[in-house]
Order: sequence, then C-alpha cells, then structure tokens
Amino acid sequence: MRIVKLPHLPSEQTTAQPGDLLPDVWYKGKELRKEQTQVEQHIVMKNIVIFGAPGSGKGTQSDKLIEHYGLEHISTGDVLRAEIKKGSELGKTAQQYIDQGQLIPDELMVSILAKVYDGFGRSHKGVIFDGFPRTIPQAEALKQMLSERGDKVAAMLELDVPEDELMKRLLLRGQMSGRADDNEETIKKRLVVYHSQTQPLIEWYKQEGLHHHINGFGDLDRIFQDIQKVVDNL
Repeated sequence: MRIVKLPHLPSEQTTAQPGDLLPDVWYKGKELRKEQTQVEQHIVMKNIVIFGAPGSGKGTQSDKLIEHYGLEHISTGDVLRAEIKKGSELGKTAQQYIDQGQLIPDELMVSILAKVYDGFGRSHKGVIFDGFPRTIPQAEALKQMLSERGDKVAAMLELDVPEDELMKRLLLRGQMSGRADDNEETIKKRLVVYHSQTQPLIEWYKQEGLHHHINGFGDLDRIFQDIQKVVDNL
C-alpha cells in the first residue's frame, strides 16, 4: 500500500484536505461507497396498478410495459391458478373457498400476492398489479403490504374505454376464444359489478395522488405512448 506522506490526519473533517496523511485505500474506499450509493439511487421500483373494466386492454398494455421497461407482472387470476396447481398451503386454502362458492378473503389474496412479490427479490424494476386491487379495502391492504417492505405503488393507470366498445371487444373475444362467460348477459353483469364495486377505487387513488387517466379507445401504439409519458416521469 502506497502512503501519501502529509503533515497531519484530520480528526473531524470528512473530506481530505491538503496536508492530510491518508493511504490510497481511503480514497478508493470513499469512491467505492460513492459508486454503491449511486447504484442504489438508480434502483427505483415503479410498481404500477393497471386498472380498467373487463375488455379495456389491461393484458395488452401490460405486455407492452413488460417488454419496454422490464417490469414484473402479477395477474391475480394466474397467481391463484398457479398456487392451486402447485398444491401450496395458500393454494389449498384458496381452493376451499372456491369450492364453497365463496370469495377469497382479502387477507388471503394479499398473502398470496406478497409471496409472489417477494419472489422477485429486491433488485426488480417494478411490478404491474393486474386484476388487483378491485376494492378500496384491497387497495389499502396492498398499500400496507408494500409499505412493510419499504415500497409503494408509483401510479395507478386507468384505461378508460366506452361501454359500447367494451361490449364489442368482449363479444368478439368470446367468439374467438370460445369463452362461455363472454356472452352479452354475463358481460353486462360484470360491467355492473365493475361500476358498483371497483370504480370507487378511481376516487381513492385520486386522493392518494396516484391516479392517471388513459384514453383506452383507439390505436394501441397511441395508448401505449400515453402510458409511457406517465411511467417515464415517475
């Protein structure tokens, strides 16, 4: 180790001054800590809630977000099916509620989401929450779960699509996929549930200062460009 011979070593100074006696490793250590701090500052999680009625294009725009920003994705439906298929304890408990025709309690759903979220580690760029939350209590539970990990929701993106367009999209999807639940009567019921239970979340997220309205009707690339303007400024 090379020593730079100087008259004295400061007792309280945090920055080397002319006349200090300091080894090279002091400088190197200081620079290393500076570099580590810079790296930590650049890891900013952009956790996003993508929100909208059935048929609003959440899945399509989530795919674009994943490809462009490298975000992780949590779809509640996919997560539930995966846990049940694996036969995990959480999955078995969820299956019991489903078998009895009951809604899965918010606490159980958040526990399942937390397990998946933690599985991404601490260096991910952010997570898209798709299909959750659906109610204000769920939004509050998600906020608490993330807060316990020192994280938060960075934005809620509301894909706003006229109801007649939603109906057209879902009916077309039903014709193409053969999904039995994509018929006119069922679609109308799902939209009623959305407006009565889920839409109040818009006001909740507005109060949180996280709501961003996106016109979800029109060209897919234009819609994604509007989303980019929001995400790039988070």
